[in-house]
Amino acid sequence: MSAEPKILVVDDELVVIRSAERVLKSEGYQIEGALGGREAILKMEQGAYDLVFTDLKMPEVDGITLIRWIKKSRPNIGIVIITGYPSQDTMKEALELGIIDYVPKPFTPSVLLDVTKRAVEWAEGRKPAEEKAAEEFPPAMAKELDRVIGEYRHRPGSLIPALQRAQEIVGFLPPVVQKRIAKGLNMPEAEVHSVVSFYSFFTMKPRGDHNIRVCLGTACYVKGIEGVLEKIKERLKIDIGETTEDKKFSIEGVRCLGACGLAPVMMIDQETYGAMTPSKALKVMGEYGGPAGDQSPDEETAAVAEQEG
Repeated sequence: MSAEPKILVVDDELVVIRSAERVLKSEGYQIEGALGGREAILKMEQGAYDLVFTDLKMPEVDGITLIRWIKKSRPNIGIVIITGYPSQDTMKEALELGIIDYVPKPFTPSVLLDVTKRAVEWAEGRKPAEEKAAEEFPPAMAKELDRVIGEYRHRPGSLIPALQRAQEIVGFLPPVVQKRIAKGLNMPEAEVHSVVSFYSFFTMKPRGDHNIRVCLGTACYVKGIEGVLEKIKERLKIDIGETTEDKKFSIEGVRCLGACGLAPVMMIDQETYGAMTPSKALKVMGEYGGPAGDQSPDEETAAVAEQEG
């Protein structure tokens, strides 16, 4: 993949394409738009793309039809769904076809960037095995992983429990582990990745002793979660998906924590914290041994004002 991944955004609403362009171009991605599946096919016949983000409900050529065409004609292109109608049956069909992930409408910039980053990592994970040799794990760990895969190979609905066991063994689920599981269970790599990226309890990067999950859903976004997230990132000196040098904290962005009435919300390990503000987040982190004790005078003033308010 090139240094700047090329993404085709397919939607019959121009406002959706423009919104995605504004968010992703600012991060260095190459973006083009297509107003429907028919136009998207013409563009892919004329040029190369790394990823396609597509709506599901479109006139003439709908999203599922487009995905089937891509899988047959351009199988190396990664696919992400952008939809406001993620019905169970449609999502099941899309997952079986091998999509990477999905973005719910209306999307926030944080959610779109988070999903795009994971999709790019998936696409980069398809590089030749010799280029990934450095990512391999110790032989003893590989042997235990293969034993678990063999245990689940012929069990119906075995993917999620196999992934859970694999994460217990390795600690996380990087592309090399996903590929090994996909091969062992005789299923597409994209299907394995879709499940890993969909469920928040799976991670593709090592986590710290304390995992901070920040809700990036619409309710939390409107209530100011981005300010909270920026303060956490600033204080820990890491970004979403990263772990501090001392392995004590990691940050994860999720689409929903099931506590919209408490927005904005974050979790640390299994504890949920609502009505978050930047200074409250630092105080909570301090309870877990985080660097919350070095607030500036301005932050201390803001914390007092929040408590009084």
